[in-house]
Amino acid sequence: MRNEQQLATLGFKFGKSGAHSARSMMIEELKVLLFAHDKNATQAEYEDNIVNCNFLLKPTEKSRKLTFRYLVDLYGLDNNIPLFKVFREWWGLSESTQAILALQLAVARDPLLRASTEVILHLEPKEHLPREYMEAFLAKDDPERFSATSLKSISQNLNGTWTQAGFLSGRTKKYRVNPRASYVNVAYALFLGHCNGLSGQRLFDSLWCRILSPDKEQLFELAHSASLRGLINFKQASEILEVTFPNIALPEV
Repeated sequence: MRNEQQLATLGFKFGKSGAHSARSMMIEELKVLLFAHDKNATQAEYEDNIVNCNFLLKPTEKSRKLTFRYLVDLYGLDNNIPLFKVFREWWGLSESTQAILALQLAVARDPLLRASTEVILHLEPKEHLPREYMEAFLAKDDPERFSATSLKSISQNLNGTWTQAGFLSGRTKKYRVNPRASYVNVAYALFLGHCNGLSGQRLFDSLWCRILSPDKEQLFELAHSASLRGLINFKQASEILEVTFPNIALPEV
């Protein structure tokens, strides 16, 4: 297993706070931004178009700068960050599951969102998630950390992100649903596990795969589909699993 410093080199983020203290996953802004930019675009180009050209149609200079800042916090927007580079390469392969792919990267980069997976994964399909439940979860380890107003706002942001990604449904009342992941999502989940130093069966037992589905057979089928499309190499022989990434070279960490 890699340590936090090594994982940070690959694009993971740690700590106690994250973009969800102020925003949800900003999926619509991300879709517009990536649709209009080549996959080789630099972070400086994204910044120029968001802040100076007001590409995302924000009303003030401050809101444009904050939009860029939070998008960087969540996604990196820099091909020198391995997590973003692979994400960007695979972004256009399955349009219907882009929101799940964005969630996967955001979970890796936002400690608040990553912590909230514990809440989501413990819900049964169709189970109601009261906003107060997420608030209580955020406050359980340090009741003095957030004000009541902050708890409400952060909980709304987190629940909004899980809704945008298809894991919750409902406008006012939220209910757990299981979104339909694609082979791209499973390949990216396996890549995230690989970055953490996992291999074989442990990749499919990781948080990254558990977010997508508790059904191992479904995960294996989608991994096989990803392998046929050249994203990964996946071999399965009885209880022995092998996953490699022939087209991805990670930096030495």
